Amino acid sequence: MTEFTPFASLAGGMLIGLSAVLMMFWEGRVAGISGIAGRLLPPYRDKALPSRLGFVIGLVAAPAVMMVLTGSAAEQTVSSSIPLMAAAGLLVGFGSIWGNGCTSGHGVCGLSRLSTRSFVATGIFMFTAFVTLFLARHVMGG
Repeated sequence: MTEFTPFASLAGGMLIGLSAVLMMFWEGRVAGISGIAGRLLPPYRDKALPSRLGFVIGLVAAPAVMMVLTGSAAEQTVSSSIPLMAAAGLLVGFGSIWGNGCTSGHGVCGLSRLSTRSFVATGIFMFTAFVTLFLARHVMGG
């Protein structure tokens, strides 16, 4: 079962929102993780490489910073099935390319800008997440 953590969730949501606002303010761009990560690889499309690299380093370093601040490690459970993880990664990558963005780009930034495309994309990935969770817990015995 998932633990109910309203204060930690609120704080995390506020930090995500703040990062999205700061990215729009400083770079004039939406804080979509797939776009930021994709533009770290050659051919580079613009001169914002240092800020993109800093954004990704911040994502990777956040659990370590949280551990230093709270004294406890962030818990995360992932599947031990390599084929399942590979398939999931390919599907997420395909979905973010086909959907022209990822959950952060559409769900956080797109919805706040009242983008119709983001509303549709967010509905599709949320529905897919609900179905996947239901299948994992009730059909596959997870």
